[in-house]
Amino acid sequence: MSQLRIGSFEDFEKYIGLELGLSDYHTITQEQINQFATATLDHQWIHTDPERAKSQGAFGDTIAHGYLTLSIVPYLWGQIVKVENLKMMVNYGIESLRFAHPVLVNNEVRLNANLKSVVNLRGTIKAEVNVKLEIKDQKKPAFSGVLVFLYHFQ
Repeated sequence: MSQLRIGSFEDFEKYIGLELGLSDYHTITQEQINQFATATLDHQWIHTDPERAKSQGAFGDTIAHGYLTLSIVPYLWGQIVKVENLKMMVNYGIESLRFAHPVLVNNEVRLNANLKSVVNLRGTIKAEVNVKLEIKDQKKPAFSGVLVFLYHFQ
């Protein structure tokens, strides 16, 4: 699916209740997991010690931090939608987020997004987007939830 281009409230409004698209797959590497551990000071062995994770862990390998998988959403979202004509965009919140399945090292993930709602709040657009982070060849998503963005167009 090609990247949607949104430049106004009316552009967003056309997609209420519809799938916005899918991102490309992104591979979660051990290097990325280690860098995230360093950035967040979360060096739990299930993430950073492949040998221990293989011998003692419940998943047979290291797993990505849940918040690492969440943190790549802006990158994947940018592959689905290009919002143009902006003065400012704010990540406003996350509702009903559930981590449903671990992402193992070298798993491929992609974002699936559909527009739940869009409201014009006196010139600032509040968009609620249902998202799932799908794991290639897995039935359950890594997580699902509702992301809330505020867009202020030119």
